[in-house]
Amino acid sequence: MSGTSLDGVDAAVVVTDGERIEAFEQFDYRPYSHAERATLRAALGRWPGEAGVTEAAEVVETAHAELLSRFDAVEMVGFHGQTLAHDPRGRGTHQVGDGDVLAEVLGLPVVWDFRTSDVKLGGQGAPLAPFYHFALARHIGAEGPIAFLNLGGVGNVTWVDPRKRKPEDDGALLAFDTGPANAPINDLMQARRGLAEDRGGALAASGAVDAAVVEDFLRGAYFRRMPPKSLDRDAFAGLLTAVADLSEADAAATLTACSAAAVAAAVEHFPAPVEGMLVAGGGRHNATLMQMIAARLPFPLLPVEEAGLDGDMLEAQAFAFLAVRVLRGLPTSCPTTTGVGAAVGGGRISRPGG
Repeated sequence: MSGTSLDGVDAAVVVTDGERIEAFEQFDYRPYSHAERATLRAALGRWPGEAGVTEAAEVVETAHAELLSRFDAVEMVGFHGQTLAHDPRGRGTHQVGDGDVLAEVLGLPVVWDFRTSDVKLGGQGAPLAPFYHFALARHIGAEGPIAFLNLGGVGNVTWVDPRKRKPEDDGALLAFDTGPANAPINDLMQARRGLAEDRGGALAASGAVDAAVVEDFLRGAYFRRMPPKSLDRDAFAGLLTAVADLSEADAAATLTACSAAAVAAAVEHFPAPVEGMLVAGGGRHNATLMQMIAARLPFPLLPVEEAGLDGDMLEAQAFAFLAVRVLRGLPTSCPTTTGVGAAVGGGRISRPGG
């Protein structure tokens, strides 16, 4: 998985039949270099054939091939690619990285292009991890509704009722993007300090929140829309302009508060109360963000490690899991996860030698 935070590539091995999780095995991480990150950042918002897209694809394919070559005894690969643009009601969705290339380099079947089919059939194409969240809720023995929150560049949440038989059953899942998470904070740090992130939320913790900016942010039409719904990484790019006149610390605090407020607003759409919310993704390492979210919620907020899971690898595991579902012809999204008209299976399968 190479996410919208543009930090690097996560890879993880899952033993699964695409319905149950049997075991988690080897995992690894390959960071992007500063130059690679700059190439990817320059291509954000671009579509096939536009400037910088070919170069971004080469970065993605090279990084994935280098990382995946470290793994042994793997039977197949789920390859998400790097999202450059996402406009499901317009031009579609665009992930760079060619599964045919990886299949040849690795000598393994590669499942990729997970989102296109969903979008073509009227879905948002995101989020796609919810079917995996359903399996995880059962794996950890959840007895009632529970929520999974992923804090990547964009935040997304999945409400799960593990008492249902299948993830595509009515009432089993509701999933949608909450709003910006790490992306605006990372962009601020890059612009103001030349750093990739506000490590631990230290800068935000030293600043004061501009409540007027947060209130204006929450007036955005997105938060009133009923889910399922999804966002592009740069959908709230105007936030940087909104904090342009603030000090570095106050700007970081304000952007962090916006991300937290977006999560709290998302909870209002849950079909039933949850026992708690488990958090994955890089944002859970931001103590200030976690504290701001927890202060707005009426239930426990915990990193997924509290349930014996790996929050750094959960998204990568999700696409390994989904790859097996694609191979078996099982659905990977449904009306309550992406808004698609019916349960649908996405993904293409590339094999060595075609």
